[in-house]
Amino acid sequence: MIANPIGQIWSGSMMLDHLGYPEAGKAIFDAIEKVLVSPRAPMTLDLGGTAKTDELGAAIAAQI
Repeated sequence: MIANPIGQIWSGSMMLDHLGYPEAGKAIFDAIEKVLVSPRAPMTLDLGGTAKTDELGAAIAAQI
């Protein structure tokens, strides 16, 4: 089974905002955006791609 990790990663971003770390939260959110608009980014099946969960997560982590 392939899962899209964006929701979980995004919730971490929102948690950091809530805890008073807006710069860290924004860094994560910006990384998600960069990956989603990249034409060569790995996307999971629900986003029309063939990547696995860890591949999409790693792409987001690399942008932070």
